[in-house]
Amino acid sequence: MPALIIPSRGWLQAASPVDWYAEMRANAPVYFDEERNAYDVFSYEDVQRVLSDYANFSSQRQGEELTSQSIINMDPPKHMKYRQLVAQAFTPKAIDALAPRISEIAKELLDEVADQPEFDIIRDFSYPLPVIVIAEMLGVPNQDREKFKHWSDIVVKGVDFEAGETIEQNLALRHTVTQELGAYFAEVIQSRAIEPKNDLITALLAAEVDGEKLTVPELLGFAFLLLVAGNETTTNLIGNTMQSLLEHPEIWEHLVREPGLLPSAIEEGLRFRSPAQSMNRFTTQEVEIGGVVIPAGAEVIAWIGSANRDDAKFVKAEQFVIDRSPNPHIAFGNGPHFCLGAPLARLEGRIAMQALIERFPQMKLKQDAKLSIGLSPIVSGLKRLPVTI
Repeated sequence: MPALIIPSRGWLQAASPVDWYAEMRANAPVYFDEERNAYDVFSYEDVQRVLSDYANFSSQRQGEELTSQSIINMDPPKHMKYRQLVAQAFTPKAIDALAPRISEIAKELLDEVADQPEFDIIRDFSYPLPVIVIAEMLGVPNQDREKFKHWSDIVVKGVDFEAGETIEQNLALRHTVTQELGAYFAEVIQSRAIEPKNDLITALLAAEVDGEKLTVPELLGFAFLLLVAGNETTTNLIGNTMQSLLEHPEIWEHLVREPGLLPSAIEEGLRFRSPAQSMNRFTTQEVEIGGVVIPAGAEVIAWIGSANRDDAKFVKAEQFVIDRSPNPHIAFGNGPHFCLGAPLARLEGRIAMQALIERFPQMKLKQDAKLSIGLSPIVSGLKRLPVTI
């Protein structure tokens, strides 16, 4: 499970995270926040280093929960051994094989709203699509999808300060969800051990690392990671990119006229409104970055959302440029922990948005629509995106 990242007072008080990022890049690109006892890193170059330099910035964290066994919390070389196992499910061939089913799901979801004058892209389309895909990959039955989605949302959500939630309440909720998820997947694992099926859990049960089978905690770690990585990120990829396109009708119309630009539009969507906003690491020794000396054992927050808006790296960084090239964004991370599910997310995004282009080329943002963004320092995405068709 991703660690809870506590936002700074500046993040909470800013008009938008983008404004805060720009201010911090200009004035304090590496900043120690005494209140949170954490170092925030904002520039592209420094964020890239934190994510890739595992010798100095470790992913390992101590924890009693089952999620401490996830590869997201491992460093090389152990990380690479375990990564190779789950990577088998994300080979180009394996991902391409999913395309017909993803297209079928997208069509079914759009069929349900085609006769309406308007619909919500998040609620009706980008929210259910990846849930169905990853649930089918893991062998989760249809009737459990809503529960599955609820767990995923809790795992990645930040503290809802606006609703009066405290850090302690959030941690307690995450702990409860961890226990519920653990119990659920433990049952699935036990069932597949008795009766194998054509799904990822069965494949992982059969897998070996250095001649040894995975333990139940390790299997649970994989299941948790796939649940989160295959769900919330893709919902936000589709929703955020569509928001950026529809806010500027001329850009949407350009894409409709030239659908060959869709791959670059998706990459720009990933950069401009990154689904994952931050990741944390822990220093293994005293290290200097951005002219600041960070002691050993310190928590470092790498702000991906800021790095991808760094005008020292990207020309017209504050603009959505549909044909941007090159586009070396780090929306999927960098280094050993580069997101394994990136090819699947890109495929789902391409199929989903191609379906929207073909089905509803005249689509427009609903007039006076209030686009509520889920406030979390970990992920960024709209709660709703109402459109007229």
